[in-house]
Amino acid sequence: MAQPAPPAARRGQAAARMRHRVLTAPPVWRELLLVVLFYTGYTLTRVVLVQDGTGPAFAHAEEILRLERDLGLDVELHLNHTLLAVPWLARTANIFYATMHFIVTLGVVVWLYRYRPQHYRWLRTSIMVATGVALIGFWLYPLAPPRFLHSEGFVDPVTALHSLGLYASDASGSLTNQYAAMPSMHAGWSLWCGVILVRLATPLWAKALGALYPATTVFVILSTANHYVLDAVAGMALIGGALAVSWLLYMRCPVPILIARARITHRLAQRGGRGASRSGAGSAATCRAGRP
Repeated sequence: MAQPAPPAARRGQAAARMRHRVLTAPPVWRELLLVVLFYTGYTLTRVVLVQDGTGPAFAHAEEILRLERDLGLDVELHLNHTLLAVPWLARTANIFYATMHFIVTLGVVVWLYRYRPQHYRWLRTSIMVATGVALIGFWLYPLAPPRFLHSEGFVDPVTALHSLGLYASDASGSLTNQYAAMPSMHAGWSLWCGVILVRLATPLWAKALGALYPATTVFVILSTANHYVLDAVAGMALIGGALAVSWLLYMRCPVPILIARARITHRLAQRGGRGASRSGAGSAATCRAGRP
């Protein structure tokens, strides 16, 4: 008759199962559902978390500009006028701002899942956590983008050039929170994509694109008068912090925390199998506790 494994061995087995789970990608249907639910919630929350009136958003814009001038960082107006002097470049920047934020990020997520599954979970979690925290920023600190500050000399290149853009129509402008500028998730998501391509991509051209993409995005969001230097810095800092925390929790997680995770998963699985027989429920729960 086989002897039960000692507690230390069982803890080691539980930790090994959790390590294996962390280094494998979840089922694709679950990730697709998660992405759809997360992005829908992100979009709807941005619309809902709008304070009554726009007064606070414009007051905060004045605060940001004043602070940037004191620090010598107020380059937005110069970049805005420089871009408008080259109409074809301004139209290209408008399209870039409206589309690449979503296309590149989604493309990197799919690439990660397909070709770097061992890094998928912690990187996916990092961008979701950072974006969730950003929603709190949108709520607590509504911020009018520079393109609304006509008295300061800013010009919206979308309306000035009658160009395609994210807020080119009244419908698109009414279906989103245009005062969600702090922190800039355009800057944050671009840094997330850039870090992944530089660190995990193999071809040199992909690494080069990874390095250029965040820099290009920051130039676009500033020159099109959609963001300030400080909220771009805030968005990148938020992503950087989320990447560090997620990496520590997933890739360098202490064994006691891994064991605690395994126990919680085991208990949840047991509760879900109460309707089955004791032997069947116990074996199924044990399997689910270690399943990726």
